[in-house]
Amino acid sequence: MLSATKTAVRNTYGQSDTVTYIVSIVNSGTTPITGISVTDNLGEYTFGTTTLVPLTYIDGTVKYYVNGVLQPLAVVTAGPPLVVSGITVPAGGSVTVVYEAAVNEFAPLDTTSVINNTAIVAGTGITPITAEEEITVESTPVLTITKSVSPVPVTENGTLTYTFLIQNSGNVAAVVVTDVFDPVLSNISVTFNQTAWSSPANYSYNETTGAFATNSGQITVPAATFTRDEVTGVWNISPGISTLVVTGTI
Repeated sequence: MLSATKTAVRNTYGQSDTVTYIVSIVNSGTTPITGISVTDNLGEYTFGTTTLVPLTYIDGTVKYYVNGVLQPLAVVTAGPPLVVSGITVPAGGSVTVVYEAAVNEFAPLDTTSVINNTAIVAGTGITPITAEEEITVESTPVLTITKSVSPVPVTENGTLTYTFLIQNSGNVAAVVVTDVFDPVLSNISVTFNQTAWSSPANYSYNETTGAFATNSGQITVPAATFTRDEVTGVWNISPGISTLVVTGTI
């Protein structure tokens, strides 16, 4: 008698992540079972009149163990669906199939989204066994910061302006900015999204070392907006944007 379970090494996913899955098959009977295949739909779901697949199998990642011992490569069809075939489960023994899949452009990324994928263990003379696993999108900011300076060049005792363009491609809004200005600025003024800031309410600055830091909770970069192409089903990301400007004298 066969039983099967499917487990993701991590129960969350994010943009461009890799997910590792483990399918465990146990034979509690007294006879080896041959010709077994594992078919994974890689999270397939219906979109309108078509079918989309949010995970892409990563070639060469399948590992096949019998009673914990690594075996020669199984027969793998990348799909989708992914199919691993030619498996034998020994009497009273177990098989473990491990593989990796990449999160692709059809995976939803807004908060509370999930990918639910199904593996089916099947073979001649056995009733197919279904093993499912659900992973949830991470709730986290995904930040990129571009720092620019003007004017260039700057003269001694002149005014220098640093502009931080902060983009958030994640689904949660939050960020703290720290920097060390070199050369050190004096008499600084700070604006965030064109609103004037003051110290110590919004930020701290050390005119001796040039160390600058925004206070926790002061900067909010909006979460990205996730929209879907109504024809292809591809998810598009429009980052949230905020701008921090620091001006001072050198």
